[in-house]
Amino acid sequence: MPIRRRLAVAAGLCATALVVTACGSGDKGVTVQGAKLVKKGALTTCTHMPYPPFQSPQGGKVVGFDVDLIDLVAKKLGVTQKIIDTPFETIKTGSALNGGKCDVAAAGMTITAERAKFIDYSKPYFDATQAVMTRKGITYASVDDLKAKKIKIGAQAQTTSEEFLQGKGVDPKSYKDAQSLLNGLRSAQVDAIMADYPVVQGWLKDPANAKFGLAANIHTGEQLGYAVRKGHNPKLLAIINQVIDQAKQDGTYKKIYEKWIGPLPAGS
Repeated sequence: MPIRRRLAVAAGLCATALVVTACGSGDKGVTVQGAKLVKKGALTTCTHMPYPPFQSPQGGKVVGFDVDLIDLVAKKLGVTQKIIDTPFETIKTGSALNGGKCDVAAAGMTITAERAKFIDYSKPYFDATQAVMTRKGITYASVDDLKAKKIKIGAQAQTTSEEFLQGKGVDPKSYKDAQSLLNGLRSAQVDAIMADYPVVQGWLKDPANAKFGLAANIHTGEQLGYAVRKGHNPKLLAIINQVIDQAKQDGTYKKIYEKWIGPLPAGS
């Protein structure tokens, strides 16, 4: 068969394949129920660990609030969730999604206008507040109180905790991940730390942190969302939103919330 004819036949096979792939490019992506997935049989999730109670390694697997909720998305698609630990910077800038590393980012991530320039967010799935953790028995009325008392505070790099403090004129000590942040408080590198309230609550349940307590719970109006590649995967985004709605309607969300966080606030 002439070369041109062989090329034409190959092109025709690519165009008519039931599962859409990038022919000849090495791309193994597939389309399931209209959602684009980077790997066959899997919903690949980028996250940044450890960040309990949303996601953390435990007993040889990754568990947490986000894991359970995204498992529902994977189940709806008829695939299995595959989790990849990824630097948070590459999640919030969209580079992990753009590079085909994953289909969805689920990292206890606050929805912000700046991040929405680079990623497409799901509807909010969690109302979040910022909490300050320090030695038991100490409380702070506000960030201004922290400033006035010249409290040395830490926050995880690239998070809204860090951005919130900086926006209030506080220069926090920056830590690469949540575990390093907690260790900074334990080793007295800082007097206090700020993180999402559910994360701090999880730490305070650990007997190893018995000498620490909740010093402040600051309402910042934040909401968490999942993310997909910007302008690339509207059907997957729609399915994620459907799953969030369904889980809240049928009581599954409440069960997951109470499993990982505690009593579900009224109206959530």
